[in-house]
Amino acid sequence: MSGWSAENIPDQGGRVAVVTGANSGIGYATARELARRGARVLLACRSEARGVQARDRMAGEVPGADVEFTRLDLGDLASVREFAATYPGDRLDLLVNNAGVMALPYGTTADGFETQFGTNHLGHFALTGLLLPTLLATPGARVVTVSSPMHALANIDIGDLNSERRYRRWVAYARSKTANLLFVHELSRRLAAHGSDVIAAAAHPGYAATNLQAAGPKMAGRRAAERFMGIGNRFFAQSADAGALPTLYAATAPDVLPDSFTGPSLGGWRGAPAPSWRAPWTRDDRVSQRLWTASEELTGVMYGALKV
Repeated sequence: MSGWSAENIPDQGGRVAVVTGANSGIGYATARELARRGARVLLACRSEARGVQARDRMAGEVPGADVEFTRLDLGDLASVREFAATYPGDRLDLLVNNAGVMALPYGTTADGFETQFGTNHLGHFALTGLLLPTLLATPGARVVTVSSPMHALANIDIGDLNSERRYRRWVAYARSKTANLLFVHELSRRLAAHGSDVIAAAAHPGYAATNLQAAGPKMAGRRAAERFMGIGNRFFAQSADAGALPTLYAATAPDVLPDSFTGPSLGGWRGAPAPSWRAPWTRDDRVSQRLWTASEELTGVMYGALKV
């Protein structure tokens, strides 16, 4: 894994990938490099204007790239269901659950869930479940879910998943990222129990310069915080291209293990991909099963093929 870069990505010819939030940042870099190696890539983005712009930009950067925009709003389960129902083709080699929001003012999704938990976890839980039959039918398929080192700030509160009793933006973000890792843990356990060769793994970009950091302060009108985030991105963060490497490693490297967590090698913040530390609670079987059951109930998406 030492020194691994985008040049090490194996040939992706004949493979089909879906990357959520692919219009900018980590998602864009991930989708572009998969397309550069020959994959057919669906850019699953909420904004049609930004998604189409990203598709056109990518086609210019990678001549001959097979990329397509498809609208997907992870904060609206109706949109998630429509995306899955209209998914083209009968194979899906790679699902990259990348899109997310961070430290936003309190709000709710179209379905009434707290925005960060609803978008970062429940939207991707529903999307993966709805695409599961296609993933299971594709030999060697993978599901890569992007978490964050910030998950270490908080375990989930199974009795208050939507932060209805008290909302603290960073705690809510950390809980949503813990939920991502618990999802990967439980999905890996269920896939193994059913003898599937689908690999579920997690990754994180460390500290990478994207639009994610400034979105929350901008929405809240906190200009000083927005400027502070901009300074951090400019002087301390690694590039979005570098931040995408752990995701690309988890998505394509031959030695990736189920329920692994890949991040930057230097303190988990920057550098080449390496195994990343994760909080012990993200491998708690009891909690992961309770979150799974709650997620099925909240979304109405049942993983019947992986029932235990």
